[in-house]
Amino acid sequence: MASILERNKKLTQKKKTRADYAEDALYREVWEEVNNEKTMAFVKKYSRYIVATALVILIITTAITIGVRTYRGHKMAIAETYETAALKMDADMLNAVAENTSGATGDLALFQAYMLDGDIEKLERLANNGDARDFRDLARLHIVGLRGDDMTAAEVEKYLAPLDTKKSPYYYTSRLTVAQKYLATGDRDSANKWLDIIINDPDAPAVISANAQALR
Repeated sequence: MASILERNKKLTQKKKTRADYAEDALYREVWEEVNNEKTMAFVKKYSRYIVATALVILIITTAITIGVRTYRGHKMAIAETYETAALKMDADMLNAVAENTSGATGDLALFQAYMLDGDIEKLERLANNGDARDFRDLARLHIVGLRGDDMTAAEVEKYLAPLDTKKSPYYYTSRLTVAQKYLATGDRDSANKWLDIIINDPDAPAVISANAQALR
């Protein structure tokens, strides 16, 4: 006895007549019309929200575009001002650049301004508020070089504590500076502790290590 599946295979598919095709076309037309009506009803019901959303998107996109252009224009203006100040070696202009910009450009401008006029207050600003670690740490080393004689060894060690990490490019220099300050005050034991750390560090630069061994 043939299965239902086998019997179905033997059935011939009924061919559609013109009336069938016309009925299908009418059905599709009615279906599309219903969908269009539903869509229009939805748009009409939520038109205020749709318009508001579109306006918000337009405003945000416009604001971002204007912001990017303004930011780029500001950066270019700062770069041009810095270049002019550096070429003129104008400390006041460099200081103005530092006050009106951030990042490494501002730090560099402030350090160059100090190098031109010797105003230690600029170094202090850089040491306390610089954006880049490199310039903050460099400023602290310069301040110790200028005021170290009026500081105790413990004060020098505390002031250079932010540099006591290998994240600082002046890590080894600051340690050697602290050791030298202890030696200058006659505290050889404290100095040797710092010197030994440098000498026993395989990553220490050759020049720094050689200086530490000479002082030891």
